Amino acid sequence: MKRQWIKFGIVTALYLLFLLWVRSWLGLLVVPFIYDAYISKKINWQWWKDREGPVRTIMSWVDAIVFALVAVYFINQFFFQNYVIPSSSLEKSLLTGDYLFVSKLSYGPRIPQTPLTVPLTQHTLPFGGFKSYIEWPHWDYRRVSGLGHVELNDIVVFNYPAGDTICSNLPYQTEYYRMCYDLGRHVYEENGIRVDDYIDSLPPLQQMAVYSDIYSLGKRTIEANWNQFGDIATRPTDRRENYVKRCVGLPGQTLQIKNHIVYLDGRPNKEPDLVQYNYDVEFVEGAVLTNDFLKENGITCEDLSTDPTGRTESEVEYLRDMLRSDGQVKLIKRLLVVPLTRQARQALLARRDIVVSIKEHHDSTSWALYPQNANTHWTCDDYGPIWIPKKGVTIDLADTVKLGHNVYTNYAIYERPIRAYEGNTLEIKNGQIYINGKQTTKYTFKMDYYWMMGDNRHNSADSRYWGFVPEDHVVGKPIFIWWSSDPDRSWFSGIRWNRLFRMVDNIK
Repeated sequence: MKRQWIKFGIVTALYLLFLLWVRSWLGLLVVPFIYDAYISKKINWQWWKDREGPVRTIMSWVDAIVFALVAVYFINQFFFQNYVIPSSSLEKSLLTGDYLFVSKLSYGPRIPQTPLTVPLTQHTLPFGGFKSYIEWPHWDYRRVSGLGHVELNDIVVFNYPAGDTICSNLPYQTEYYRMCYDLGRHVYEENGIRVDDYIDSLPPLQQMAVYSDIYSLGKRTIEANWNQFGDIATRPTDRRENYVKRCVGLPGQTLQIKNHIVYLDGRPNKEPDLVQYNYDVEFVEGAVLTNDFLKENGITCEDLSTDPTGRTESEVEYLRDMLRSDGQVKLIKRLLVVPLTRQARQALLARRDIVVSIKEHHDSTSWALYPQNANTHWTCDDYGPIWIPKKGVTIDLADTVKLGHNVYTNYAIYERPIRAYEGNTLEIKNGQIYINGKQTTKYTFKMDYYWMMGDNRHNSADSRYWGFVPEDHVVGKPIFIWWSSDPDRSWFSGIRWNRLFRMVDNIK
């Protein structure tokens, strides 16, 4: 009996420390059950052990599975979880096929907003396509104390901010809001209105009213074409897709990108050591790249699958099959847009038997960038300036910024954080701004926000395209790579032994 009291004391003390950490005294209701399990034993918790036959066997398995699922849920929610790099947006700092150990303790774990969810799933069951969570109860955002805060140039795992609304028939990466603006612009232009020219001729707040109409037209187009788009669904913050990027802007800083260099409050931020940019590469006819050359310089089959008109996904597997069978890649196109690090660029320039020329690739696309409701004419290499919201700071939404002949308002930049992330109503009526039904131009932010970008700068869907990352979307910090497999290579040869258990903080 003395041993049982000792066990009860240890378990209860640990549980009370946990409740103190998460500041949730409702959990005290569990203490009597802990007492019964160790001391009073009034409830027969393992009644099935007294049975014979299949009931005992089945219940023993159920007991083990339930315990494992509860343990996994608890550990993933409050301490750490596994994350795999699914795309090349952070290459060559983190590679496609890297498996990360992500610490929830680094920034403090979030109290689950949707606590009733199937462990080891994010939002969808692996069969049937059904939701893996129940939206009730839904708790407000709260984060418990952690070991630190997000710092500049940290690599961070977070929930995809633009993933709050989805169309069930489209891939999750499809940004619903951008699609609404695109479809609305199309309706305007079908009626003979050149949207950019028309909007540039209007005063700033009237521009916002036109953008609101464009968005509404796009939304109605989606709703009217159910067979194409499917149902419009929303996801809670903690059930949105997990993304991983580098934090290049902190709350309260002013960020600007000039000639692809990130400036913070007027000073250039250090570029990652393995930052990549796109280059227009002209190869020698029939150029052959060996496995050793590709591996040494970190060039992947995906890197070699984009011609100047866009990515050709079907070629990736073709190149991979060639590499696996022949140990080399014979290029089928001479002109390619290739993301390269400084080292890879120099290595290619030194190989005149392979390369004719390498030139900087300039992307002038501006319509796809954040914010979609302002005609800023920014590009991914020349962007901003943009102030990153900080908790407790008040801004004037009617303030305007002039860039050349273009004028945009704070309303355009901060509409989405105010409305979507902080849960307010925001509209323009008769040339006046209304927040939660009251006429005002002032707004005080309730959360801190961050600016996230990939190290593969020309091939990363990041804050330049969907805006700020609110603090309630931050999941955790990758600590080390516990496994890494190269999708270009198979079986044993595909294991990246030099990356196993590499600390992420050492990847600068």
